[in-house]
Amino acid sequence: MKVVVDMDVCKDHGQCVFSAPEVFQINENGRLVYVAESDESLRDAVEEAADVCPLQAITIED
Repeated sequence: MKVVVDMDVCKDHGQCVFSAPEVFQINENGRLVYVAESDESLRDAVEEAADVCPLQAITIED
């Protein structure tokens, strides 16, 4: 599963971090970082993260 975040749209609100902390983190500079190639077992959490993103910047590619 490939996770894609449009960093031009993302404003680092961090809601995704609460849904899928194994995939999304906020770094020491306050910027979102994420694991682009994630394990399929994390799909539900990543889908929830995409749903709660206030700017809908997260998509999943199979």
